[in-house]
Amino acid sequence: MSIITVSRGSYSHGREIAERFAQVLNYECISREILIEASQEFNISEIKLYHAVHDAPTLIDLISLNKDRYIIFFESAILKHLKKDNVVYHGLAGHFFLKDIAHVLKVRIIADMEERIKLIRERNGGTIKEASRYIKKIDEQRRKWSQHLYGIETSNPSLYDIVMNVSQVPV
Repeated sequence: MSIITVSRGSYSHGREIAERFAQVLNYECISREILIEASQEFNISEIKLYHAVHDAPTLIDLISLNKDRYIIFFESAILKHLKKDNVVYHGLAGHFFLKDIAHVLKVRIIADMEERIKLIRERNGGTIKEASRYIKKIDEQRRKWSQHLYGIETSNPSLYDIVMNVSQVPV
């Protein structure tokens, strides 16, 4: 396997798992730096690019082509890294536009809501109710985003080769 994509729900230990995969396999691990590279290469504000890639589309986004253009810039930056092989990518979109490539192992990391709430409270503080509301908001944005761009549900297990529940299997 020369490319591994790690998809995860928010606060599901996906970053830690992706970094561990890369370390054990001696692969490059990429994620957020893709945004920086794309913003520099295409001379776009990193913040604008982040919101285009991260946020669910608004009505204005559906009318204009800016968001779609930013997504293409982001995908271009990812693909430059992935063509080198021996890469672990964690973050948005990797498993979507690589779904038909045979030598990509697509991993989905999930965690029970209690585990996710615990993690967000350890990192950010707040109440259980606030953490739960925040996680649900992020999940809904990601669902809308994937529906808009790719017409699929990220929670659909058939999109992945492996689904790991870190609430049952330790990180």
